[in-house]
Amino acid sequence: MLRSNPAKRRVASKPDPIPSILEDFRAGFFYVRALVKRSVSVGILYSRSGSYARISDACRSGALNAIAQINADPARSISFVAVERDPAGNVDLYGPLCDEILRDTPARHIIGCVTSWSRKEVIPTLEKSGGTLWYTVPYEGFEASDHVVYLHACPNQHLLPLLDWTFPTYGRRGYLTGSNYIWGWEMNRLAREIIHTAGGEVLGERYLPIGSVDVDRMIEEVRATKPDFILNSLIGPSSYAFLKAYAALGENDPHFNPARCPVLSCNLTECELSDIGTAAEGLIAAGPYFYDGTRAFASSHEAAANRAVHALADLLEPTRQDTNEPIAALLQTAAGQQSGIDAKTHHTAQPVLIAKVQNGVFKVVHSGGVIAGDPYLTQPVLTAPRRLRVVS
Repeated sequence: MLRSNPAKRRVASKPDPIPSILEDFRAGFFYVRALVKRSVSVGILYSRSGSYARISDACRSGALNAIAQINADPARSISFVAVERDPAGNVDLYGPLCDEILRDTPARHIIGCVTSWSRKEVIPTLEKSGGTLWYTVPYEGFEASDHVVYLHACPNQHLLPLLDWTFPTYGRRGYLTGSNYIWGWEMNRLAREIIHTAGGEVLGERYLPIGSVDVDRMIEEVRATKPDFILNSLIGPSSYAFLKAYAALGENDPHFNPARCPVLSCNLTECELSDIGTAAEGLIAAGPYFYDGTRAFASSHEAAANRAVHALADLLEPTRQDTNEPIAALLQTAAGQQSGIDAKTHHTAQPVLIAKVQNGVFKVVHSGGVIAGDPYLTQPVLTAPRRLRVVS
């Protein structure tokens, strides 16, 4: 019987202890880091009720989910504490509640506000207290506050590309609607100039108080003037009522079929479609983000609010900055220069997408690439010549 040669026996190799030690060290490092995270208060100022509650809820959800993500991330050295106030849709409460957050809590940064009216209400308080508002909805442009970061689209990223795409497809004769405050006023002022410069015609223009659903006169004027398109700058229930009445008009007159005379919007997103139902079919909207069934966020409002919280964490974390540091100083740091936030205007580059509601969901029909925010329209965007009156 042959015996194996002991010299040739294989000796089982011992595992290399170094990777295991490194893994244990890494786990221990993140564990200790999690225990010593720096706590940073951040204000949340969204209305849980009122005419624009759907948008507020989407923004609030995006912000709170991002806070949870930051707090659960062991690689982060900070954690956020949400300081939440609810203006309940009352524009007169935004200023006082903003003041309460900045006066009575350590928070210096606030994620909040939906309407431009509410945003302008809090800016004097932000200036007095040195706070910063992170604003996460589209707006009408012509503003660049030192105390606001604009995380959504402005007109060169929504209205101008939308009309530029619309004119050759549907025509240049428009009817303008809007809620009776600065969003509606400025969007329609700008639309008038663009339409007239392009050789088109504004056939009518009408406004409703925020929350009003008295759309009969608007619908009658639309029926009488037969425009090529309607620009809808209404918000909340006013917009929903108009779209439902317009859909009923289209059932009786083929001119108002969305394929012939569409409704355009720069502020309507997925979070409101359930309130509109089938009346939203054919609506065409511009925005930086549309949910396709697979993406992380249900609307651009949610996406922008989520981005705001992560951007704030990125700015505060690397140098363990005092949260009293003004946003202008934070944007001068290495993290600030990589944030995608313009140090002069505090606006951000955004994808330009145009989408149409088809079978209850937005389907992108045009992509215009990524465009830097240009709130004062200093750069040409439209292919058609235009001479816009820039105001400050």
